[in-house]
Amino acid sequence: MMAMARKKNAKRKSRAEAVIIEQDRCKGCGFCIAFCPSKVLDTSDIITLRGYHPPRVAELGVCSACDFCRLICPEFAIYSVKAPKEKRSDP
Repeated sequence: MMAMARKKNAKRKSRAEAVIIEQDRCKGCGFCIAFCPSKVLDTSDIITLRGYHPPRVAELGVCSACDFCRLICPEFAIYSVKAPKEKRSDP
């Protein structure tokens, strides 16, 4: 059942134009990675000046632009930018 849900999400077009990660604000807590409903984020290999591993966008194509990452981030270091309606694949 879980594999089918992921496969279904992979076929869906993105409603996000970009996911913005402000690496200087990120403390590497991983909340955005753990709680992303579309599993768009992953831990990066980059180490910030503060010594943290910020998230990276692994699959922008499945981001639904729900902005839950922004809501859950305690440092306000991440948010998604929705694509304009004419660029979206769904109405």
